[in-house]
Amino acid sequence: MSSAYFGSRLRKGAVNTTVAALAVAALAASQAPDVTADSAGRQTTTDAPAADPATADGATGNSPYYTDLPPLNSPNPAPSASTGTKPAGTGSSEAGIPATVLDAYKKAEAKLAQSKPGCNLPWQLLAAIGKVESGQARGGRVSADGTTLAPILGPVLNGVGFANISDTDNGAYDNDSTYDRAVGPMQFIPSTWEWAGRDGNGDGRKDPNNIYDAALAAGHYLCRYSWDMSTSAGLRSAILSYNNSTDYYNTVISWLEYYRKNSHEIPDGTGSVPSNRSDGDSGTTPRTPATPEAPHKPGKPAEPDKPAEPDKPAEPDKPAEPDKPGTPVEPGTPPATPEPPATPTDTVHHLEDAGTAPLTAMAGDAFTARIGTRTETAAGKAVAKVRVRFTISGDTDATFAGGESVATVVTDGKGVASAPALRAGEKTGAFTVRATVVGRTVTALTYRATVTERAADTLTRAATTDLTCEVGGEFAEEIELRATYGGAAADNVAATATLITSAEEPTTNDKGPYFKDADGNPVRTWTLSTDADGLLKLPELYADDTAGTYLLRVTTAGGATLTLDLTVTAPEPTTPTPEPTTPTPDPGESQDPADPSPEPSAS
Repeated sequence: MSSAYFGSRLRKGAVNTTVAALAVAALAASQAPDVTADSAGRQTTTDAPAADPATADGATGNSPYYTDLPPLNSPNPAPSASTGTKPAGTGSSEAGIPATVLDAYKKAEAKLAQSKPGCNLPWQLLAAIGKVESGQARGGRVSADGTTLAPILGPVLNGVGFANISDTDNGAYDNDSTYDRAVGPMQFIPSTWEWAGRDGNGDGRKDPNNIYDAALAAGHYLCRYSWDMSTSAGLRSAILSYNNSTDYYNTVISWLEYYRKNSHEIPDGTGSVPSNRSDGDSGTTPRTPATPEAPHKPGKPAEPDKPAEPDKPAEPDKPAEPDKPGTPVEPGTPPATPEPPATPTDTVHHLEDAGTAPLTAMAGDAFTARIGTRTETAAGKAVAKVRVRFTISGDTDATFAGGESVATVVTDGKGVASAPALRAGEKTGAFTVRATVVGRTVTALTYRATVTERAADTLTRAATTDLTCEVGGEFAEEIELRATYGGAAADNVAATATLITSAEEPTTNDKGPYFKDADGNPVRTWTLSTDADGLLKLPELYADDTAGTYLLRVTTAGGATLTLDLTVTAPEPTTPTPEPTTPTPDPGESQDPADPSPEPSAS
């Protein structure tokens, strides 16, 4: 079955639904793991998690996407390098990915494998999203550095058929200072690009129109909540967070499995471009900057079946005012396009704290409290479905879950936006989190957070043996302590070991046991920290020539303290061995030992 066949058949309505259902059913049976289909051929999703509630507008603002599906047959093999010709047949054409675009996907996969290995992001997922978002940068129309030859812009998100997202970038990315538009080959809306943007080609810029930057940003976006792409649940959550649509998910999965079967590199600019979009556009006109007659500008005639307030006639003494009093209307001039109805964002007057507890965490730990912000009208009524942006600022390395410093959350039915959990870095001190309304100027709400140093509340020594040493010697046992906080191992906690004079006056002693510095000189204060298991291993201790009992006090950050007794003994006294003595001989005795006879006396 050729792609031309699919291109001619995929249209909005029953035909499109039928073909898509058949394609998804076939993929479910032959390719996609953990995918099932119902009796109509539709993919079922009851066993998968819902889309990320914190990003209801997704990376793209839920902009339109290309709905063309891949051929049901697996792609044909790539052409040989010797011929350099394009592969024949629709299957091969659909499997071809422009060289620069393919390189960007693979480089992004490699970088994510290092920075977020648990995500298991396959480059084929980026290729599948790139296919449905922009047709692989419109067939690979990119420069050598990966920048699109012409901007790729989605429709104006003015609430007419699409989401209503007021301008957030002053037109810097999308050339529209009134409303936002999705930008670039991966179709990021400006407010998402602000925090998700990455420099993928190392040129020092974060450009949504560059496929290297956009592909790396898309990878980080998909992996931001540690979803595992090797599982069906993680894959589904990530894709739906990009565009919150089950049809979108089904389309991306179809291309993902297609590219997994086979794909090959083709020259830039020679890729096929999809023909159908989810908004009913034929796809023949590139998504480029708006023409002078943009959809949101005046010029569209009013609908004839909506006269102004026919069921509420004006009072006789107070005639209804025209839309533009005093302005004559030229004959034949079409009426101005009516303003879109007020959105929830338009009704927000101020922000209120939604019961946020004090924000304090130890370095390296997650904050137990989460920020909650409520959007309210001037009358104090909660407003749902409003996008609130939380931004971390200050000299800190604290982040939201997923490693980002900016998060956008949609308010729930009670008008509350709950920010993702904060995680402290290693920098201690205070920082702030600002809550603002996306698309509306409302006074920001500022939250103060504090990161304290790592701490322990208990120190223990497992060994029970006495710590003794003779003067001038070395303590045989190496001292090892365990630090805990709340019963759990306290890792990377700073500690100080000091030889003190007494428990009551813990000044540093100038005699007795000591440590040695790098030059071998005696020191009686030593700083160190616990290891990953909360263990604290002190260096060797030596004794000088003064016997006695001494105190070693170890103190950690957080106030854990343990004092140990050290005993230095004098050498055992030794008993001198007596010298042997030679007895003095008696004068009357023979001096010859061999002659036992006494010497005769003189007569």
